[in-house]
Amino acid sequence: MEHINVFGAGLAGSEAAWQAAEHGAHVKLYEMKPKKKSPAHHADTFAELVCSNSLRSADVTNAAGLLKEELRRMGSLIMEACGKTKVAAGGAVAVDRVLFSEYITDKIRSHPNIEVIEEEMTEIPAEEITVVATGPLTSDALAETIARLIGGRKLYFFDAAAPIVDAESVDMTKAFFATRYDKGDPDYINCPMTEAEYKAFYHALITAEEAKLHEFEAGDKLKVFEGCMPVEVMARRGEDTLRFGPMKPVGIKNPKTGEEYYAIVQLRKENESGTMYNLVGFQTHLTFPEQRRVFRMIPGLENAEFLRYGVMHRNTFLCSPDLLDNDYSFRENKNIFFAGQMTGVEGYIESAASGFVAGVNAYLRAAGKEPYIFPEETMTGAMAWYVSHGEKMTFQPMNANFGIIPPLEQKVKGGKKFRNEAYANRALAAADAVAEELKQL
Repeated sequence: MEHINVFGAGLAGSEAAWQAAEHGAHVKLYEMKPKKKSPAHHADTFAELVCSNSLRSADVTNAAGLLKEELRRMGSLIMEACGKTKVAAGGAVAVDRVLFSEYITDKIRSHPNIEVIEEEMTEIPAEEITVVATGPLTSDALAETIARLIGGRKLYFFDAAAPIVDAESVDMTKAFFATRYDKGDPDYINCPMTEAEYKAFYHALITAEEAKLHEFEAGDKLKVFEGCMPVEVMARRGEDTLRFGPMKPVGIKNPKTGEEYYAIVQLRKENESGTMYNLVGFQTHLTFPEQRRVFRMIPGLENAEFLRYGVMHRNTFLCSPDLLDNDYSFRENKNIFFAGQMTGVEGYIESAASGFVAGVNAYLRAAGKEPYIFPEETMTGAMAWYVSHGEKMTFQPMNANFGIIPPLEQKVKGGKKFRNEAYANRALAAADAVAEELKQL
């Protein structure tokens, strides 16, 4: 069996290397630390947690909690490390960051099938099976190589995204479906505002707290804003700026009453099944608590469940639906796999899950076997499906959420908690079956 290259020893790269090695492949893991570090990294160890020691909820009725439990059952190194280095955090999974990273580093370095090479890689060998997992701060040299590889198609350097809400959490007694001038199918959800509601929202928006840029992003601030202006920055240009921009009410009437409005926020489908909607034109740099506070002032969104908050930060990522299959392989060269945040997954555990899938499939490629496609009913498989089949024109990185999992065959009564329990039960049954199947690969 030929060897497998893995570029990057973050959570995705470490998981990919471990999975491939555990199945019997010889892995060459290339990591530029400690000789060279990205601006966000400081430790010499692998799988460094940069922003937080919290890996979010442990509850399987929470999407992130479900993803962790799937990975644990399927044999994830990252989840093993979580168990060995956890600290008390109520209903969340939190770890001792230093011990967590050291544990993974020791496991990787002591694995007989993994050879660690402390070297920065700037080229991707076309004939060798390679998993590229170099993260959102991929070096300029490798980013240029990737850009050439994908033939001029989109490689984003900044993540500028509007919030996404659960469709079921929109109050349709206040909102309504319609399109401007009744053109096409009425697929947009419209949240109307009176003059008083708009002015209250406007003043809350322009005074809301913005998230702080990381030190390494500060010099890129103007480039971020030129590429996709945050809604709060647009609003500060004048009280009526939004009413002539993303909140323009012209051409929209309430189909039941014929009423016209002072301003309107439109929500657009984020997926084909219509379980997720994004706030059109509302890319933002507000803190998450401020997004909750201000955007819930919009009529119809008072109880909105945010599946993803708006973000604007340095984040090199692919337009993956145009490039990758749901085993995270590059469609035009099946020897090349991508994993981690550069594929369009958002978050530590999501990155680990993509590394898990890529590592398993890199091994299968090296062994001359067919790819293993993880069931879409699992959160692991649903994320792989989102990355490979999302909307190309509006694709943005995504955290684990129930909006990307296929709907249940029967509607569950009793509210979101019972619905999510049903999702979790179905997903974990599928994950248990996957765990058994992986043993036979």
